Amino acid sequence: MQAVDTVEGRAIPFGAKNVDTDVIIPAHWLKTVTRDGLGEGAFETVRAEPGNVFDRPEFAGAPILIAGDNFGCGSSREHAAWALLDRGIRVVIAPSFSDIFSGNAFKNGILAVELPQEQVDRLLEVAESDPVTVDLENQTVTTPFQDRFTFEIDPFRKECLLEGLDEIGLTLARDEAIGRFEDRLRADRPWLAPAA
Repeated sequence: MQAVDTVEGRAIPFGAKNVDTDVIIPAHWLKTVTRDGLGEGAFETVRAEPGNVFDRPEFAGAPILIAGDNFGCGSSREHAAWALLDRGIRVVIAPSFSDIFSGNAFKNGILAVELPQEQVDRLLEVAESDPVTVDLENQTVTTPFQDRFTFEIDPFRKECLLEGLDEIGLTLARDEAIGRFEDRLRADRPWLAPAA
């Protein structure tokens, strides 16, 4: 998982509320056996509308998405986080997220930032013409106009995102301790040890 520290750039001013995972990545994209290419299907139904915000040239490659309340509601598909990552989105800012989406985003290295609606509204306004900076270390979202919004994040999630540690990375970081435990287990309870 790629570490998240400071993410700066254009932010897609989407702002829609109650965006479910079927809008983020439609069900017919779930038949793939790889994560690659899912970004093409991200927001497919929204992008089918002429003049949609996702296809505006100034937001090409934007690493931040600004959304409305209850982002990621609906089914528990992890493909939604995969599609956002494949599209280059590293941070989603919204007033609230569904619990399942928030968990999937975290496990895949996407920072979900919750801010009050009035702050999200201000960021939607700024994003139309200027970049936004999200600083995970200092837990702030700033703009070139001296806006400075602070956000809360679980300390464990913050550490994992800053260090780029997913569940596999966390396990591998404890490899030596796991090895010592297994050595003790083989010595103390040899009947539990797998046959060589």
